[in-house]
Amino acid sequence: MPVSTRRMICHDQHMFILRACVCLLILCGPVLAGQPMSADAFDRYTLGKTLMYAQGGSAYGAEEYLENRRVRWSFLDGQCKEGVWYEDGGQICFVYEDRTDPQCWTFTQGANGLIAQFENEPEGFELYEAETSDEPMLCLGPEIGV
Repeated sequence: MPVSTRRMICHDQHMFILRACVCLLILCGPVLAGQPMSADAFDRYTLGKTLMYAQGGSAYGAEEYLENRRVRWSFLDGQCKEGVWYEDGGQICFVYEDRTDPQCWTFTQGANGLIAQFENEPEGFELYEAETSDEPMLCLGPEIGV
């Protein structure tokens, strides 16, 4: 077999292996995301940012991360809830002005941003970072009725 043919076959085999590895990383990204983030790592990653979260390909909500572990959350309806976060047993827990029971999550860093696993329910659910901004969220304020 000519040398050029052997090189081509070898190249094709390497490309197949490379493509297979990339596919595995895409499919297993959340599983391979890594260890849960500590409070310090979470603070370094989020401070001064507004993160948009999604679930199953649909927008879920946004959170603005402020100084002193303060946050502002919205379900993208223009209404914002003020809150704070803290670390408890390796989880990042949030308490908001309208809800005093903590909402605890395990955050890991995936290839495309944060992955948040809700820990308050046995089934839990997962959110992922869909977009990041340095701009504050738009909050419309309280509703005024007649």
